[in-house]
Amino acid sequence: MSDMSEEEINARANEKSRKRKEARDRMLATKTIEKGLLIVHTGKGKGKSTAAFGLVMRALGHGMRIGIIQFVKGKWETGERDVLDKFPDLVTIRTMGEGFTWETQDRARDIAAANAAWDAAKEMIDASRGDDPKYDLILLDELNIVLRYDYIPLDEVVEFLSGKPEDLHVIVTGRNAKEPLIEAADLVTEMTMVKHPFRSGVKAQKGIEF
Repeated sequence: MSDMSEEEINARANEKSRKRKEARDRMLATKTIEKGLLIVHTGKGKGKSTAAFGLVMRALGHGMRIGIIQFVKGKWETGERDVLDKFPDLVTIRTMGEGFTWETQDRARDIAAANAAWDAAKEMIDASRGDDPKYDLILLDELNIVLRYDYIPLDEVVEFLSGKPEDLHVIVTGRNAKEPLIEAADLVTEMTMVKHPFRSGVKAQKGIEF
């Protein structure tokens, strides 16, 4: 048990906090680069698209222009889409997917949808080049899913995203991100599943999953 008074304990804690702040300020002073990021959300845990749409909402709060391509969830009615539809001047959403592969049961159709979505993504990114960029942030939702099944060429995707406009932020979501994409990214977050209600028989619920 400490023999120090509460005042002495507080003084020591405050001094430690002061030193931590000084060290952090020195570290932050070295971070001077500002650039558009290539961000990847992957992993088996829930929340990859949810986190990405959180970034979309944050960017929208700053008046940034948003482009969204949904590679898989095109048929789903989602709360985030309903919200973002209220900002047509700032947000463009293209729902290109037709559901998961086991729903369509038509590989050729899935490949065609994936390639159409990738073409739309490239158009959005190209529209962000030059002195009057159309978008500040682009979300490629579930792109990793179609890359996992080799529906579009991985090397083309990595090369194109690596050559995106310097100030453009691009977010890619979906489990099983391929290693070359991870290597090319600036920020990679892996969601880890610890526990999921689906395993206990709980179905996808409005406001939580969609």
